[in-house]
Amino acid sequence: RKKPPEIAELIGGNDIILFDIQDIGVRSYTYIYSMAYLMQAAAIAGKKVVILDRPNPVNGVQMEGNILEPEVSSFVGLYPIPYRHGMTTGELALLFNTEFQINCDLEVIKMTGWTRDMWFADTGLPWVPTSPHVPDASTVLPMIATGTYGELGKLSEGVGTTTPFELSGGPWITDPHRFAKALQEKSGAGIVFRPTFFKPYYGRHKGQVCGGVQLHVTDPDLFQPYITGLQLLAVHQELYPEIDLFENEGRWSMFAKVTGSESIIKDIQAGL
Repeated sequence: RKKPPEIAELIGGNDIILFDIQDIGVRSYTYIYSMAYLMQAAAIAGKKVVILDRPNPVNGVQMEGNILEPEVSSFVGLYPIPYRHGMTTGELALLFNTEFQINCDLEVIKMTGWTRDMWFADTGLPWVPTSPHVPDASTVLPMIATGTYGELGKLSEGVGTTTPFELSGGPWITDPHRFAKALQEKSGAGIVFRPTFFKPYYGRHKGQVCGGVQLHVTDPDLFQPYITGLQLLAVHQELYPEIDLFENEGRWSMFAKVTGSESIIKDIQAGL
């Protein structure tokens, strides 16, 4: 992972830099910061950047989550934007360039036919997996709910199964019906928690039978995944106090960087 001054040396022999990468609409997904670093490097090298805009797969209307706090700024959250930011890659480039003062020579090639209320399925475009654990655009909403706590290294988010980020559980959950019922009572509309058992093929709890839930999004317009993810942690703490999700203090820093706040751990531990 190279920093802007190093990148500036690499692009010095180019005339124009094209950026054409599909983002997923989540603050902690690093593609938008690769773009930001490239823009910073272009400003140093005096090169033009052209962004070929792509759709936000979870629409350009709904936004969720806390604004990132500057003290936890990192490559998984560089600028103070919401966790689900509701912007396209090109819009983010314009935001970074002006409000966060990158000030490179920037041009955004806008999309045709895209409207803000579109989900990716509405675009008629094929989904090419953006990374191994985002096999489909429908993965993104549950990923917003479960993707943050994976940094704690305790509760499984389904990575290592055929439905990454759609599962939540661990070997200590022997009655998934109880877990699912408690989650359903705490959560809002648009989501059904199905009690289940699963066994990861690799990664966390590899080869172990985990009790838990599968997240079924029944109405994406009503589902609020980010707050659901925080409720999931809170409910887990209430039901399984003997399992400390935050026991690995060495992972607290990364969790804070992904969630964009150092207070979320404290709030959940305090039962808020």
